Amino acid sequence: MRSAVMSYTDTGRSEPVAPPKGSVTWTSDVPQPRRGPIADAVSSAVKDSAAAPIGAGQADGQGGLGDADTSLLVPAASGAGQRSSTPTAPRVRGDALRMLGCVRIATARQLAQVVTAEDKDGRSYVRRAMRELERQGLAETNGKYGKERIWNLTRRGQRAVADGGELPPRPRAGTGAKAVKAGFGPHALAVTDTILAFGGHQHLTDWQVEVDHSIKETGLRFVTDAVLALPTNASEVQLFEVDYATMSRARLAREVWDYERYAGHRVWEGARGTNGSTFPFWSRYRYPRSHRFPPLQVVLAGKAEHLLQRRLEALAAAVDGITVSVFAVTLPGLQRGEPWTRLGTDDPSRRRERYPEPVGR
Repeated sequence: MRSAVMSYTDTGRSEPVAPPKGSVTWTSDVPQPRRGPIADAVSSAVKDSAAAPIGAGQADGQGGLGDADTSLLVPAASGAGQRSSTPTAPRVRGDALRMLGCVRIATARQLAQVVTAEDKDGRSYVRRAMRELERQGLAETNGKYGKERIWNLTRRGQRAVADGGELPPRPRAGTGAKAVKAGFGPHALAVTDTILAFGGHQHLTDWQVEVDHSIKETGLRFVTDAVLALPTNASEVQLFEVDYATMSRARLAREVWDYERYAGHRVWEGARGTNGSTFPFWSRYRYPRSHRFPPLQVVLAGKAEHLLQRRLEALAAAVDGITVSVFAVTLPGLQRGEPWTRLGTDDPSRRRERYPEPVGR
């Protein structure tokens, strides 16, 4: 077993480092960071501060311009920790409800990855369970992805999951039915695939989808596709954006830059803002237990893989110089356990210069 904690230098080379004393780390046989065609192309297109590959499932590390987190949790292999091959019907229904309460929509194939350790037979268990949940008015289907039905909870099903007390309160959470009916099901299913590929079997209830990060005072409005509340030494969450190639490359880059704008927004201290000091909005009102702005991980899906690689290269060039930690990978690459590519490094000092103090009151 090798330690999954790695340090990344400005040259993009990785070296093992000892985790800080008292830090929480996982160890597993994680593929070593390697430079493939994507990383080579990105490195030739951007400066040293932009692209550097990191280990699969590993979202941040020491090095660059001040990233201090050297003990990020690395999800175990996707086959580990799955259910036994002969689950009982009540357990299948309970697991399916719990999963849909977290990811909102899923196919029988996706549900079977969590509920059972089987493929075809696992889907048959799930299909029977979902038909029973549909009969009870707890789940419904509003569309298909290929030949598979897309399932989501009803409002009654959401209340049943909330009454179970296993999921944290999620006010105003939608069921996902409207998105499926409107034709946005493929993007939401890609979010579910991302969650499952990033070790969702082990900590499924720590995920939340469609998390609003708007700041009304500045007019900044955006929703993060998924947030993983799995604390590390530096941050209490990890942020995930899933691009399904339905928007232009320029708009995708703007959405990534919005995270820097969000991280750079500062507000005055005190109830009336009169004591002369300011603090980052996110560190007080959103993620107060984080020492660093949470890393953003961009997953590219929705096209042939060679086209996704080109999209990744274009994104790397478009966000060169960003002052928040940004990493990217294609969805097929994530599912194969391939390394992420670093596109930006957290740099609070340079971000502070870029976003000056707010106007005094």
